[in-house]
Amino acid sequence: MSHTVTLQPSGHQFQVEDDENVLEAGLRQGFALSYGCRNGACGSCAATLKAGAVVYPGGRPAALSELDMERGKALLCQARPAGDLVLEAREIGAARDIQVKVLPARVAQMERLAADVMRLRLKLPATERLQFLAGQYLDVILRDGRRRGFSLANAPHDDEFLELHVRHVPGGRFTEHVFNDMKERAILRFEGPLGAFFLREDSERPAILMAGGTGFAPLKSIVEHALYLRDPRRFDLYWGARARKDLYLDALARRWAEDHPQLSYTPVLSEPQPEDGWQGRTGFVHQAVAADHPDLSGHDVYMSGPPAMINAAREAFVARGLAEDRLYYDSFEYSADTLKALGEG
Repeated sequence: MSHTVTLQPSGHQFQVEDDENVLEAGLRQGFALSYGCRNGACGSCAATLKAGAVVYPGGRPAALSELDMERGKALLCQARPAGDLVLEAREIGAARDIQVKVLPARVAQMERLAADVMRLRLKLPATERLQFLAGQYLDVILRDGRRRGFSLANAPHDDEFLELHVRHVPGGRFTEHVFNDMKERAILRFEGPLGAFFLREDSERPAILMAGGTGFAPLKSIVEHALYLRDPRRFDLYWGARARKDLYLDALARRWAEDHPQLSYTPVLSEPQPEDGWQGRTGFVHQAVAADHPDLSGHDVYMSGPPAMINAAREAFVARGLAEDRLYYDSFEYSADTLKALGEG
C-alpha cells in the first residue's frame, strides 16, 4: 500500500511505499529534499508535519527531541507515514539536476596532512566525471556493502581528482585500512554526490563558515568554489580544533585570507599545548563566532563538524537572530555503519 505525501509550499506530491521512509521515496522520485546523514543523527532532513502521522520503526531518532515532536517536527530519513501526509519541507532546487552515481575510483595519491589525517586523491575512469555541488559528500562502499561517508574537499571546477580528508579512528574498520594497509593505485567504489549541504550561489548575504576538525573539508570546497566564481560576498571562515597540529591546512586558509580581502580566517583552539606558543583565539569555535557576530540576522551560516558543535552553535546562532532557513550544516554523526569525517573520516 502506498501513501501520498504533499509538500508545502510547492504543492509537489509523491508516493511512499510501506517499506520505505519519506526521504527515500522523495529522492527516488526526483525530489531534492534537504538531508545529510540519512540515519537520524544529524537532523538535516527535519520537516514540519502539517497533516497526518508518521512512525519510527527504530524508535525516536537521536536528532529528534520530544519537544521537536510536540512541535510537529519529523525526520524524513526515518519517518514512515501512517497515512497520507502534508509536510512543510525545504526543496533544494539546485540539486535537482545532479545525477547520483555508483563509480569506481583509483587512489592516485595518499598524503598525511597530520598524524591522524590522510588526504586521498581519487581518480575516476577516463570516461567518467562526477558533477557535484561545493560542500556535498560521497559514500565509500566497503566490500560487505557497508558505507563510510566523506565530504568532497575539492571544488567542483577542480575535478581532475576527488579529494577526501580521512581522520584515523583507532579500531575504525575503514580508517585502519587507510592508515595501515591501503596503497596508492588501490580501487574504491563509491556513491555520490550526496547531501544538501552546499553553497547557495543565489544568496547575496555575507556568509559565516564554521568547521570543527575535518569538517574543514567541505568548507575548503565551498571557499575554493566561491573564489573561483569571484563571489563578491563577505566570507568569514572559523576553524576549531584542539591543538595547533590539528589545523592541518592552516597555511592554506591563511593564504586565502591574505590574497582575498573579502575573506577572513580565524582559527580557534580549545586545548592549545605549551609547545604551540598559541596567541590566537581559544575556547569553542562557535563561541568565537557568537562573540564576533552578536547580530546574525543578515547572514547565512554554513557549519560542518561533530554533532555537539552543531547543536551548541545552532542554539547560539538562532538566539542571535539567525533565521533557521539560512543555517546550513553537515553534522558528522557516529553511527557504526555511517561514520563520517570526525568519526570514520
